[in-house]
Amino acid sequence: MSTSSRITTVLFDLDDTLFDHAGTARAALAASTSGLPFASEIVLDELYNRYSELLEEMHPQVLAGRYSYLDARRIRFQRLLAPYNALTTETEADEFAQFHYTHYRNLRQPIVGALALLEALKPHYRIGIVTNNRTTEQEDKLDYLGMTHLVDALITSEDVGVLKPDPRIFAAALQRLNAEAAATVMVGDNWTADVLGALAVGIRPVWLNRFGAVRLLPDVEEITGFEPLADVVRKIVGAMPEAARV
Repeated sequence: MSTSSRITTVLFDLDDTLFDHAGTARAALAASTSGLPFASEIVLDELYNRYSELLEEMHPQVLAGRYSYLDARRIRFQRLLAPYNALTTETEADEFAQFHYTHYRNLRQPIVGALALLEALKPHYRIGIVTNNRTTEQEDKLDYLGMTHLVDALITSEDVGVLKPDPRIFAAALQRLNAEAAATVMVGDNWTADVLGALAVGIRPVWLNRFGAVRLLPDVEEITGFEPLADVVRKIVGAMPEAARV
């Protein structure tokens, strides 16, 4: 059944939905560790998995104000490389963290098809980003990826003071975009934050499942990427807008 006649607003997560954080982080880790004396001992998959675990553990603490962003970044890399007896001083850890972050910023890339999807939707729907991250960092990503002009509102956990799936961040997004929950779709990769968070406030979720995870609710719409464009747009808004047909 087509729902495009009533959908007015499409919300997106940013990291690992529009922005390829996983791919960027892996590439940055490979680049930043390649010259270390113990580089031959590093298994990139294992290092990336541990990096992701540490990021998930410390990120909420940064947003809660328990650590500054720079302190958390230093501690994260100290713990990441501790098995190799590396970064034994704060100065070494700070320098390596900055070295890595420079690679990360230079290697940033969108999810394949994300820019084309936003360009297809923007003439017909209000577009919002709802993200558990710092505002300046997400603004910088959108600018770097060439997406700023395609986004009507950026709603961050830093600004709202709560993390997805808290209903208050979705309420803030709806208010900013003058949207009703029943006329809104949320597209995101995180099952708890994006899918369950959206469902809890009456927003229809579309789950971006790039890595073959198990869909726990069969009625939730699922996509594995943003191509082919026409099929993805139909799954998100129910019908292909005329201007986006290819």
